[in-house]
Amino acid sequence: MPTSDPSPVAQTSDPPAGELIACPQCDALYHAFEPGPGERLLCRRCHHVLIAPRTGAFIRTIALAITIMVLMLGATFFPFLRINTSGLSNAASVFDAALAFLDGGWMIALSFAVASLIVLIPVLRAMLVVYTLAPLAMGRAPLPGARTAFRWSEDLRPWSMAEIFVIGVAVALVKVSDLAKVEYGPAFWMFAALVIVIVLQEGLMCRWTIWKALETNRPS
Repeated sequence: MPTSDPSPVAQTSDPPAGELIACPQCDALYHAFEPGPGERLLCRRCHHVLIAPRTGAFIRTIALAITIMVLMLGATFFPFLRINTSGLSNAASVFDAALAFLDGGWMIALSFAVASLIVLIPVLRAMLVVYTLAPLAMGRAPLPGARTAFRWSEDLRPWSMAEIFVIGVAVALVKVSDLAKVEYGPAFWMFAALVIVIVLQEGLMCRWTIWKALETNRPS
């Protein structure tokens, strides 16, 4: 795919602040402009993708966000793992794991934190993305509070840890598999699919394009 390499602001005259874009990886400043069809703008210093508009990206992002919500619903309540050892068998879901901490005191806060980081925040982010992009995908003005909703979605991104949960489970299974027979439940495969969908959504979203669309289509 052809790319355009934006020039650093320091090498040009100072433009209005709204025409600048900062690289989220290295904080380098560049002129912000929409590239041509099939092009994307890369950071000259770290090669991070700054702007990459795609045709139909809003519709596909909404579809992926809805997929995240559906997969998360099933992954929360369906059996995640079944462990068999010494003739005994036990199956648990993610919801059961969160409830396991409900022993009173500070453990209730830990249970809420587990449920929030693994389930609630990813679902909330997906809902905020749908709320933000649905009118834009249909060529309409954004809904009231769409800019705030998208800002919340971005602020919550570091706290969405469904992927981290899957990595942690994979590491734990290496130890548990030596002690007992482990069977993967439907929720395990849903979480695996969920990680792939989240990665696809993050790669598809062009945040500069979304902010630009929210600004351009803002009701007067």
